Amino acid sequence: MNEERFHISHELRIDWSELDYFKHVNNVSIFKYIQSARVNYWDQIGLTQFHRSANIGPMLASTHCDFSSPLFYPGKVKVLTRTEFIKNTSFGFAHMILNEAGEIAASAKDVMVMFDFNKNEKVIVPTRFREAIEQLEKVKF
Repeated sequence: MNEERFHISHELRIDWSELDYFKHVNNVSIFKYIQSARVNYWDQIGLTQFHRSANIGPMLASTHCDFSSPLFYPGKVKVLTRTEFIKNTSFGFAHMILNEAGEIAASAKDVMVMFDFNKNEKVIVPTRFREAIEQLEKVKF
């Protein structure tokens, strides 16, 4: 993954409680970092606020992570996020998880489906969010 293609960066402190038996960050914690970055991205485009007011928002459909190298405490982790695609009712993120030295610790992908929680059905990605993502990413989907 090319770091210049990521327009959202989210830095987190590694907590001692996130370590596993092998004294490195547990894979479950990596998924929490990815979740935090995903929500941070939604905040940047106004999607979190829209969900709170309209009860329409993203639902995670799938997530995948490839682990490259361990993360350790104490330290920080940086998650870079970008949108890879926008379809009719879904959109996808790519994440690059970096250690403090800027080395890739993991790479991940998410697919979200826009969902109307009032009607319990998926809906078309609203134009305002498609446009916000395109403006942020400097690309047309």
